[in-house]
This record gives sequence, structure tokens and C-alpha cells, in this order.
Amino acid sequence: MNTTQTEALIAMVAVLGLFVLMVAPAVIGILRDRRIDRQIQRARAALVTEPPGTPAAPRPEHRAASRRHARAA
Repeated sequence: MNTTQTEALIAMVAVLGLFVLMVAPAVIGILRDRRIDRQIQRARAALVTEPPGTPAAPRPEHRAASRRHARAA
């Protein structure tokens, strides 16, 4: 392998790496949207199959815990 071929290989790998870095966020977003769509479909199906007048399952009490942290003085 001569110098020209080595440089071409390095350039090809660099371009491929940049392509992956540019496309990865879009693919991750598409997969996330599909997961959310499936969750919405399951929720709609659960609403349709649940008979009317059935009490909803009790929800656990949500404590409003403060997430603020004391700063050192």
C-alpha cells in the first residue's frame, strides 16, 4: 500500500465517521418517536378495552420533594 492509498483510506474513514456522527442523532430521535407512538397506542387501546364505570387504579401519592440543594456559605 503506497502513500496515496493510505491517505485515501484515512480520508474515507474520516468521512464515514463524520457521516455516523451526523446521522446518529436523527436515528436516535426516530427510534424515540416510534417508542412514544407505541406507548400512546397502548394507552388508547387500554382506554377502549376498559369498561365504562370501572374505577381507575389508585395512583400513588406523589410527594413534592424539593430538589434544591443548600449552597455552601
